[in-house]
Amino acid sequence: MTTASAKNQFLSYAIRKIFLALLLLLLSTEAGAQTGFEGSPGRNTVRPKTIDDVLYNPGMGFTTMNSFDGNIEGHPKSTVAYWRLYWSDVEPENGVYDWGRIDYIIEVARSRGQRVGLAIMPVNGGPPQWYRDMGARGFDYVPEQGGRSWMPDHNDPLYLEYFRRLVRKMGEKYDGHPDIDHVDMRSVGHWGEWHFSFVEPQPVVEPEIRRALVDIFLESFTETPLLMLIGGGDELAYAIENGTGWRADCLGDLGRFSPHWNHMSDAYQQYIDEAGAGDAWKYAPVHFESCGVMQVWADSGYDIEHIFNEALRWRVSVFNNKSSPVPPRWWSAAKKFMKKMGYRFVINYLTIPDQVTAGETLKVESEWGNIGVAPVYRNYLVSFKIIDINRRQSIILNDPSYNTDLRSWLPGNHRLDLDLKIPPGTRPGRYHLAVALLDMHTGRPAIQLAIEGKDANNWYILTEVTVNSQVSN
Repeated sequence: MTTASAKNQFLSYAIRKIFLALLLLLLSTEAGAQTGFEGSPGRNTVRPKTIDDVLYNPGMGFTTMNSFDGNIEGHPKSTVAYWRLYWSDVEPENGVYDWGRIDYIIEVARSRGQRVGLAIMPVNGGPPQWYRDMGARGFDYVPEQGGRSWMPDHNDPLYLEYFRRLVRKMGEKYDGHPDIDHVDMRSVGHWGEWHFSFVEPQPVVEPEIRRALVDIFLESFTETPLLMLIGGGDELAYAIENGTGWRADCLGDLGRFSPHWNHMSDAYQQYIDEAGAGDAWKYAPVHFESCGVMQVWADSGYDIEHIFNEALRWRVSVFNNKSSPVPPRWWSAAKKFMKKMGYRFVINYLTIPDQVTAGETLKVESEWGNIGVAPVYRNYLVSFKIIDINRRQSIILNDPSYNTDLRSWLPGNHRLDLDLKIPPGTRPGRYHLAVALLDMHTGRPAIQLAIEGKDANNWYILTEVTVNSQVSN
């Protein structure tokens, strides 16, 4: 055999050995991924598989508008029911408040797995007749849909007095209510949206009045998230400084009103920059409402990927398509959008000892990821439990020093290490370790994780651990 042929034979042999080693490594990695167990002796590390499903979690996704989940064929499942009511709906008589309609909305929404987004509109059919009869100032105008309507003079002291009273009464009843997702701060102009389109000449609301109309919401709702309309000018900046989120109408406007100006290119980012609202999403939600509806975008030949990607860039949590169906050819894009908007939690890894003694501590080391574009805006309890392998009992293992605030989990990775006390007297044997994110009010699992392992009770089985008999003294 020549030196050259010997060298070629050696290289061929080496290549085959390398290929075989890589194949064995791949097979062992896949096997490890299937079981999820690895780690040093005496310890187990699990890396749960992520899933690609749309997750319908609280406070995010498509919202219904003045309707409930399941009412609109072709509309995505929804966890938020957004309702707008007029001032006259809530206070039909001076000082007489009818909360029955809001309570009914809350009750139905709860039965459909939704929380309620609430807005009270003082204009466009909003001011009650008793308010006008008491001599409140105002003026007639021609609304967008034609005809005639009446708008209160926002500078009239009566307007500030009586609208403030209404908002304060709402806050007394609903601030912090577990079934209220958010409240829109609607105070000025058309539909309370902080503009006077279609009105000539344009009214001027004094700066101190505009500021006061923000303050009444800030004072009345200290627990429930508040959203300020993006067109609020100086008041948007003031609201953002005081912890509110923001919402914007007309997502998808790429030329509906003018060939030279549109909301997507010429308004949203400019408003955000002027108000210093670029980081508002870190502590309060961002919502969008469609310009027209998605079918209008489709009929106009708009680029759906561009529209949704821009909304994601602005850290959207909730999108309102006005209870209109998603165009059939855009369902794929809508599902892709829903998988990215809001928050989306995974567990990158979790490590525990493979054995623990009853009465002692199970040390949990873990890293979680938020692979969405925004945090969650209500806190939930990260809760662990062990489940007897034969399903005879389960034991909650909440850490008594628990202080993890999920609202601080911005997109990215987050370390979570806990010491979980195994109760004395726990029956020795083999147990599953499971985790869930519990609603603070109901104590039930509330948030789906983007991982495999969910059981029939909405807990996620992660790994196993052996509990040994308690050492007697």
